[in-house]
Amino acid sequence: MPPSHLAEVLPTGAEIRSTGAPGWFAVVCANGGRAAEVPGTWSASIEWLVRGLAPRFPELRFVELRYRVRSWKRLDLCVEDALAAVDAAGAERTLLMGFSMGGAVAVRAAAHPSVVGVLGLAPWLPDELDVSSLRGRRLDVLHGALDRWLPGIPGVSPSLSRRGFERARRLGIDGSYTLISGAVHAIALRSPVGGLVPLPRAPRWAELTAARIAAVRDRAT
Repeated sequence: MPPSHLAEVLPTGAEIRSTGAPGWFAVVCANGGRAAEVPGTWSASIEWLVRGLAPRFPELRFVELRYRVRSWKRLDLCVEDALAAVDAAGAERTLLMGFSMGGAVAVRAAAHPSVVGVLGLAPWLPDELDVSSLRGRRLDVLHGALDRWLPGIPGVSPSLSRRGFERARRLGIDGSYTLISGAVHAIALRSPVGGLVPLPRAPRWAELTAARIAAVRDRAT
Protein backbone atom coordinates (compact mmCIF):
# COMPACT_ATOMS: atom_id res chain seq x y z
CA MET A 1 0.00 0.00 0.00
CA PRO A 2 1.82 3.18 -1.13
CA PRO A 3 1.63 6.52 0.68
CA SER A 4 -1.74 8.15 0.07
CA HIS A 5 -0.36 11.38 -1.35
CA LEU A 6 2.82 13.10 -2.45
CA ALA A 7 5.43 14.37 -0.06
CA GLU A 8 4.58 17.56 1.83
CA VAL A 9 7.33 20.04 2.63
CA LEU A 10 7.36 21.16 6.26
CA PRO A 11 8.24 24.67 7.46
CA THR A 12 11.66 23.34 8.54
CA GLY A 13 12.43 22.12 5.01
CA ALA A 14 11.97 18.45 5.89
CA GLU A 15 9.29 16.36 4.17
CA ILE A 16 6.51 14.02 5.22
CA ARG A 17 4.27 11.60 3.38
CA SER A 18 1.10 10.22 4.86
CA THR A 19 -0.98 7.07 4.64
CA GLY A 20 -4.56 7.23 5.88
CA ALA A 21 -6.96 10.08 6.41
CA PRO A 22 -6.38 12.69 9.12
CA GLY A 23 -8.06 11.75 12.39
CA TRP A 24 -7.74 11.89 16.13
CA PHE A 25 -4.72 9.56 16.34
CA ALA A 26 -1.53 9.63 14.27
CA VAL A 27 1.65 7.55 14.20
CA VAL A 28 4.58 9.78 13.24
CA CYS A 29 7.59 7.75 12.12
CA ALA A 30 11.20 8.96 12.42
CA ASN A 31 14.05 7.41 10.43
CA GLY A 32 17.53 6.44 11.54
CA GLY A 33 20.71 8.35 10.78
CA ARG A 34 24.46 8.22 10.45
CA ALA A 35 27.56 10.18 11.39
CA ALA A 36 27.97 11.83 7.98
CA GLU A 37 25.81 14.90 7.40
CA VAL A 38 23.86 13.65 4.40
CA PRO A 39 20.43 14.56 2.98
CA GLY A 40 17.45 12.75 4.48
CA THR A 41 15.99 9.61 2.95
CA TRP A 42 12.83 7.57 3.41
CA SER A 43 13.40 4.57 5.70
CA ALA A 44 12.98 1.18 4.03
CA SER A 45 12.20 -0.43 7.40
CA ILE A 46 9.51 2.10 8.29
CA GLU A 47 8.06 2.11 4.79
CA TRP A 48 7.73 -1.68 4.82
CA LEU A 49 6.02 -1.59 8.22
CA VAL A 50 3.62 1.18 7.23
CA ARG A 51 2.56 -0.67 4.09
CA GLY A 52 1.55 -3.64 6.21
CA LEU A 53 0.18 -1.77 9.22
CA ALA A 54 -2.00 0.84 7.49
CA PRO A 55 -4.61 -1.66 6.26
CA ARG A 56 -4.84 -3.07 9.81
CA PHE A 57 -5.48 0.39 11.27
CA PRO A 58 -7.62 2.21 8.68
CA GLU A 59 -8.72 4.74 11.28
CA LEU A 60 -5.14 5.89 11.94
CA ARG A 61 -2.88 8.20 10.00
CA PHE A 62 0.74 7.10 9.48
CA VAL A 63 3.18 9.91 8.76
CA GLU A 64 6.71 9.13 7.56
CA LEU A 65 9.37 11.79 8.05
CA ARG A 66 12.36 12.57 5.85
CA TYR A 67 14.80 14.83 7.69
CA ARG A 68 16.60 17.75 6.14
CA VAL A 69 19.89 16.23 7.28
CA ARG A 70 20.04 12.60 8.38
CA SER A 71 22.83 12.70 10.95
CA TRP A 72 23.14 12.34 14.69
CA LYS A 73 25.57 15.26 14.51
CA ARG A 74 22.52 17.36 13.63
CA LEU A 75 20.15 15.75 16.13
CA ASP A 76 18.64 19.12 17.07
CA LEU A 77 17.60 19.66 13.44
CA CYS A 78 16.09 16.18 13.28
CA VAL A 79 14.09 16.88 16.44
CA GLU A 80 12.83 20.15 14.95
CA ASP A 81 11.74 18.19 11.87
CA ALA A 82 9.94 15.61 14.03
CA LEU A 83 8.08 18.31 15.97
CA ALA A 84 7.04 19.93 12.70
CA ALA A 85 5.81 16.55 11.47
CA VAL A 86 3.69 16.11 14.62
CA ASP A 87 2.20 19.56 14.08
CA ALA A 88 1.47 18.74 10.42
CA ALA A 89 -0.19 15.44 11.37
CA GLY A 90 -2.71 17.55 13.29
CA ALA A 91 -3.91 14.73 15.54
CA GLU A 92 -5.30 15.05 19.04
CA ARG A 93 -3.09 12.14 20.10
CA THR A 94 0.24 11.09 18.56
CA LEU A 95 2.48 8.05 18.90
CA LEU A 96 6.08 8.70 17.86
CA MET A 97 7.66 5.62 16.27
CA GLY A 98 11.42 5.92 15.91
CA PHE A 99 13.76 3.51 14.15
CA SER A 100 17.44 3.50 15.20
CA MET A 101 18.51 7.17 15.60
CA GLY A 102 14.82 7.96 15.28
CA GLY A 103 14.44 6.55 18.78
CA ALA A 104 16.48 9.42 20.23
CA VAL A 105 14.64 11.88 17.98
CA ALA A 106 11.29 10.54 19.22
CA VAL A 107 12.31 10.76 22.88
CA ARG A 108 13.45 14.35 22.43
CA ALA A 109 10.23 15.26 20.58
CA ALA A 110 7.99 13.51 23.12
CA ALA A 111 7.44 16.76 25.00
CA HIS A 112 4.98 17.83 22.29
CA PRO A 113 1.57 18.10 24.01
CA SER A 114 -0.17 15.66 21.64
CA VAL A 115 2.37 12.85 22.17
CA VAL A 116 1.14 9.97 24.33
CA GLY A 117 4.01 7.58 23.80
CA VAL A 118 7.20 6.57 22.02
CA LEU A 119 7.69 3.25 20.27
CA GLY A 120 11.39 2.62 19.68
CA LEU A 121 12.38 0.11 17.00
CA ALA A 122 16.02 -0.86 17.61
CA PRO A 123 16.31 2.62 19.10
CA TRP A 124 19.55 4.48 19.60
CA LEU A 125 19.24 5.78 23.17
CA PRO A 126 22.71 7.07 24.07
CA ASP A 127 23.63 7.26 27.73
CA GLU A 128 23.68 11.07 27.64
CA LEU A 129 20.14 11.29 26.24
CA ASP A 130 17.76 13.09 28.61
CA VAL A 131 14.65 10.92 28.91
CA SER A 132 12.71 13.26 31.20
CA SER A 133 10.68 14.41 28.16
CA LEU A 134 8.87 11.06 28.48
CA ARG A 135 7.24 12.01 31.78
CA GLY A 136 3.52 11.37 31.47
CA ARG A 137 4.08 9.30 28.33
CA ARG A 138 4.85 5.66 27.63
CA LEU A 139 8.03 4.09 26.23
CA ASP A 140 7.86 0.76 24.42
CA VAL A 141 11.03 -0.73 22.92
CA LEU A 142 11.41 -3.53 20.39
CA HIS A 143 14.97 -4.62 19.62
CA GLY A 144 16.56 -7.39 17.59
CA ALA A 145 18.52 -9.79 19.77
CA LEU A 146 21.28 -10.04 17.13
CA ASP A 147 21.56 -6.29 16.57
CA ARG A 148 25.07 -4.90 16.88
CA TRP A 149 27.45 -2.52 15.13
CA LEU A 150 29.95 -4.14 12.79
CA PRO A 151 32.50 -2.46 10.51
CA GLY A 152 30.56 -1.12 7.54
CA ILE A 153 27.24 -2.41 8.91
CA PRO A 154 25.07 -0.08 11.01
CA GLY A 155 23.61 -1.36 14.23
CA VAL A 156 22.65 -0.53 17.81
CA SER A 157 23.43 -2.84 20.69
CA PRO A 158 20.34 -3.93 22.64
CA SER A 159 22.29 -3.16 25.82
CA LEU A 160 22.24 0.54 24.88
CA SER A 161 18.46 0.70 24.41
CA ARG A 162 18.00 -1.35 27.57
CA ARG A 163 19.98 1.18 29.60
CA GLY A 164 17.90 4.00 28.14
CA PHE A 165 14.71 2.12 28.95
CA GLU A 166 15.85 1.50 32.53
CA ARG A 167 16.68 5.20 32.97
CA ALA A 168 13.13 6.00 31.93
CA ARG A 169 11.70 3.42 34.29
CA ARG A 170 13.62 4.96 37.20
CA LEU A 171 11.77 8.20 36.44
CA GLY A 172 8.48 6.34 36.82
CA ILE A 173 7.77 6.11 33.09
CA ASP A 174 5.62 3.13 32.13
CA GLY A 175 6.49 0.88 29.23
CA SER A 176 7.79 -2.43 27.94
CA TYR A 177 11.02 -3.84 26.53
CA THR A 178 11.01 -6.79 24.12
CA LEU A 179 13.90 -8.59 22.43
CA ILE A 180 13.10 -10.21 19.09
CA SER A 181 14.92 -13.52 18.76
CA GLY A 182 16.97 -13.85 15.59
CA ALA A 183 16.37 -10.25 14.47
CA VAL A 184 19.12 -7.91 13.32
CA HIS A 185 19.07 -4.10 13.16
CA ALA A 186 17.01 -3.42 10.05
CA ILE A 187 13.52 -4.73 9.32
CA ALA A 188 13.68 -4.31 5.54
CA LEU A 189 16.19 -3.13 2.95
CA ARG A 190 15.75 -1.25 -0.31
CA SER A 191 16.88 -3.10 -3.42
CA PRO A 192 19.00 -1.38 -6.08
CA VAL A 193 15.86 -0.93 -8.20
CA GLY A 194 13.89 0.62 -5.33
CA GLY A 195 11.81 -2.30 -4.10
CA LEU A 196 11.53 -3.31 -0.45
CA VAL A 197 13.12 -6.56 0.71
CA PRO A 198 11.94 -7.74 4.16
CA LEU A 199 14.52 -9.43 6.36
CA PRO A 200 13.77 -12.85 7.89
CA ARG A 201 12.20 -11.64 11.17
CA ALA A 202 10.22 -8.81 9.56
CA PRO A 203 6.81 -10.49 10.17
CA ARG A 204 7.59 -10.69 13.88
CA TRP A 205 8.57 -7.02 13.93
CA ALA A 206 5.23 -6.21 12.25
CA GLU A 207 3.23 -8.36 14.68
CA LEU A 208 4.77 -6.78 17.77
CA THR A 209 4.63 -3.26 16.36
CA ALA A 210 0.93 -3.66 15.59
CA ALA A 211 0.28 -4.90 19.13
CA ARG A 212 2.08 -1.91 20.67
CA ILE A 213 0.26 0.59 18.43
CA ALA A 214 -3.11 -0.97 19.31
CA ALA A 215 -2.32 -0.87 23.02
CA VAL A 216 -1.29 2.80 22.97
CA ARG A 217 -4.30 3.72 20.84
CA ASP A 218 -6.67 1.95 23.20
CA ARG A 219 -5.18 3.67 26.26
CA ALA A 220 -5.50 7.03 24.54
CA THR A 221 -9.15 6.54 23.60
